[in-house]
Amino acid sequence: MKDFAISDNPAVQKQLDRLGALSLPQGRIGLDVIRELLARLGNPEKRLPPVFHVAGTNGKGSTCAFLRAMLEADGLRVHVATKPHLVRYNERIRIGGELVSDAMLAALLEEVLDVAAGLSPSFFEVTAAATFLAFAREPADACVIEVGLGGRFDATNVMEGPAACGIASLGIDHDQFLLNEDPEAPSPTDNPMVRIAFEKSGIARPGSPMVTQGYTPDVAAEVERRAGLAGAPLHMRGRDWWAEAGSAAIAYRDRHGRLDLPLPSMPGAHQADNAALAVAMLRHQDTVTVSPASMAKGIRETRWPARLQKLGDGPLTELLPDKHFLLDGGHNPDAAQALAAYLGQQAVQPVDAIIGMMAAKDARRFLGILGPHLGSITAVPIPGNDSLDPDVLAEMAHDIAPFCQTAPDVPSALRMVGEHRKGPTTVLICGSLYLAGKVLQLNREFPD
Repeated sequence: MKDFAISDNPAVQKQLDRLGALSLPQGRIGLDVIRELLARLGNPEKRLPPVFHVAGTNGKGSTCAFLRAMLEADGLRVHVATKPHLVRYNERIRIGGELVSDAMLAALLEEVLDVAAGLSPSFFEVTAAATFLAFAREPADACVIEVGLGGRFDATNVMEGPAACGIASLGIDHDQFLLNEDPEAPSPTDNPMVRIAFEKSGIARPGSPMVTQGYTPDVAAEVERRAGLAGAPLHMRGRDWWAEAGSAAIAYRDRHGRLDLPLPSMPGAHQADNAALAVAMLRHQDTVTVSPASMAKGIRETRWPARLQKLGDGPLTELLPDKHFLLDGGHNPDAAQALAAYLGQQAVQPVDAIIGMMAAKDARRFLGILGPHLGSITAVPIPGNDSLDPDVLAEMAHDIAPFCQTAPDVPSALRMVGEHRKGPTTVLICGSLYLAGKVLQLNREFPD
């Protein structure tokens, strides 16, 4: 994938071309390279403002967005690292509320890539090192850092003493990396979810509170075991904190007392769970103080692109001006469940979906969950990525949705939808964050 190697700025493009030549480490796993790279840079990961470190399968990006909004609502200066980007690489590094500038980004990448000579780092290790370097140099009151892949061996997992670690919902994803055989880990064939829990809870750190969602007993036991081995105080939903979303508010309680919190502005019932986890992370640590009023304000003001995002006016949506457009980057079965719940309760019917998925994803299960809620499916490729062939995707969906077809690109798919569906119905574009990024770029809605 070369999506990150595109910039209008020549200085940034020069470094992104160097970054684009890197790849996933072949046969190498561990944190030795990122530690050596950071040592050559003077160990910036040891000079960060207080860090909130968030892992999980689904919801970790949204949880980071809620954390950022709550911290900023309290008047704090916050650095944020999330992934992947949707349109511009700059989205991965946010300095004090603003996306990293092209000038700073070019300088950061050049410095890291020059220092990395002979180490053969991966794209993710260079990205993490550049992020730590920026966050250590620019003053802030807090950092919010999203885990990229797994947790145990993620390049961000070299920090000491985060203010709090959080784990969002867990599910099967990236199984080619997280469910491989490892003598130090639970067998993936015995219980894949326990293995996922093992990997994600690898972010536990001595003395740093680890705040999690609630899980099935076997998964919860593994998270508890890992926290205990690390010496991390564990605060799990359903044991140490509780949150129930009603029709008008979230009823939250923990050992500190009760809070009546607003429902998120972001659509989807699952966002109340992500907001509650962010609140629990803030309330189970003592490093950064955030008032309940700021937590409530942050929940109301949080926005996060490509998560049931309602597309605005633009070149794409003007092709079908009478439609309601939803964009979602969910790409695994759990994300499909959340999408299906929303479509069944709140979307204008019928729903016509334009879907593109990466070849490594479990497209059959995704479609099996989502398909019954759709009036049609139009399968598209994702340019520049290893996406599933639209003909294969359409064949999978043939017995699920009433009508299936393929299109060479999203604009063509929209025109085809418009030909067979008239009136103010819903168009859902989903299946991949990479597809979501393409759509935002085509519609000129750039994340800021």
